[in-house]
Amino acid sequence: MKKPQTLGELRATGYKPESVRAELRRNLLTALREKRALFPGIVGFDKTVIPQVVNAVLAHHDLILLGLRGQAKTRMARQLVEFLDPEIPILAGFPLNEDPLAPISSGAKAHVAASGDRTEIRWLPREERYREKLATPDVTIADLIGDIDPIKAANKRLDYASEEVIHYGIIPRTNRGIFCINELPDLPARIQVGLLNIMQERDIQIRGFPIRLPMDILIVYTANPEDYTNRGSIITPLKDRIDSQILTHYPAALNDAMKITDQESWTERGTVKVHIPPYLREAIEAVAFQARKSEFLDQSSGVSARLSITLLESVVSGAERRAVINGERETCARPIDLQFAVSAVTGKVELVYEGEQQGALNVARHLIGRSIKGVFDRLLPDAYKSSKEDPSFGPYKTIISYFAKGNKIELTDEMPGPEVLKVLRQVDGLEAITRSHLPIDKENLDLACAMEFTIEGLHQSRVLAKDELDGHTLYRDMLGSMFEGMDEGKPPRPPKERGRPRDE
Repeated sequence: MKKPQTLGELRATGYKPESVRAELRRNLLTALREKRALFPGIVGFDKTVIPQVVNAVLAHHDLILLGLRGQAKTRMARQLVEFLDPEIPILAGFPLNEDPLAPISSGAKAHVAASGDRTEIRWLPREERYREKLATPDVTIADLIGDIDPIKAANKRLDYASEEVIHYGIIPRTNRGIFCINELPDLPARIQVGLLNIMQERDIQIRGFPIRLPMDILIVYTANPEDYTNRGSIITPLKDRIDSQILTHYPAALNDAMKITDQESWTERGTVKVHIPPYLREAIEAVAFQARKSEFLDQSSGVSARLSITLLESVVSGAERRAVINGERETCARPIDLQFAVSAVTGKVELVYEGEQQGALNVARHLIGRSIKGVFDRLLPDAYKSSKEDPSFGPYKTIISYFAKGNKIELTDEMPGPEVLKVLRQVDGLEAITRSHLPIDKENLDLACAMEFTIEGLHQSRVLAKDELDGHTLYRDMLGSMFEGMDEGKPPRPPKERGRPRDE
């Protein structure tokens, strides 16, 4: 069906003006009745954040999404546009997206009165009805609301109080749409004051001249709680005018976090196929969880989901690089790839004083080590748990005895899988215990990774020592107190955790 192109044709269809809030409410109710996914790609918010956002939209509320960085606040704001109609009619040639049957500016009203049913209209798609602005200290009222254009006034010989000399800002130009201000506390207080009329009276005033334009707009804000004390604040009158304050959060479950990382990361490169075993994939995701409880990091700043995304991509890149060097079309990611992906962690965390003393690199290695140990402890036996059958080292006695004889194994990040497997098979008992506890989905690819994971887990459990230098990793026996009491047949005790990352 041909869309109306004039005001007369639009009237003939029975079209009636509708506010943007009523439009959002109508379409959201339809989506609820049809049981559609409301915010595709948003994981872990189904029982917490999404119901609150739905309630706010149904109540015609302006809202603020309040949470730490990397909690999908901006993505949720942008997805609200999906609850707008596919297209709406607006007056052609006017900047404020004015409804042909309900114009708001004097120029548009005069044009409609003069042209009548012949008034030209155009159709505005929903994608053009959403705009956002990052709040920065240099944002001005003119940027957001508008200002007088003295050149236009001089050329047209008009008074500054005339609407025709106004250059409108981004908010009026989003009329009949959704406007988002990111990082609201960074907006200077004097600029926040300029938003008060828009929030309550729904109009704008420019330069104090008697020009008032009623705005039809839904405003969404995002903010980080840290900003309230570190960089700025939301003035009380503006906070009072924001109808709904919705707290976001990081995914509570590891599986939810992995879904987010998988959908956002670039892992299918089209060059070589990189296989990531489930235990290693879990360890990659666990780094962010370790970071969110680390005493070396500023927890008020948060740890973005982007840490896991970039870490996974870096691990895939490490495996891809190794495969290309060795002429392989398929490869498996290895624990050593995590150690060489620390650059994806160091730039994503904010250190406190204790962390700065250790250095970002050591803290990143510490977090990766803790994540590997967490998965190791869940899937493999405890190296320090004795049993009646073997009170010394339990299932790892053969492995530790191999290193206690002075043997060492050396691995590199560029070593091909078959060579890694050949080196690791020298360790007595390693393959047997690895096969007993870790899944081997692809024999030729997974076995070397699984055995290396077991060795690394023993190092993180303080059973084996490890030296790293220029891409080479050397595993050896743990000297000193780790072996005290071995002659008496007693299991060694793990060193007391001091909460400090160590570069061994």
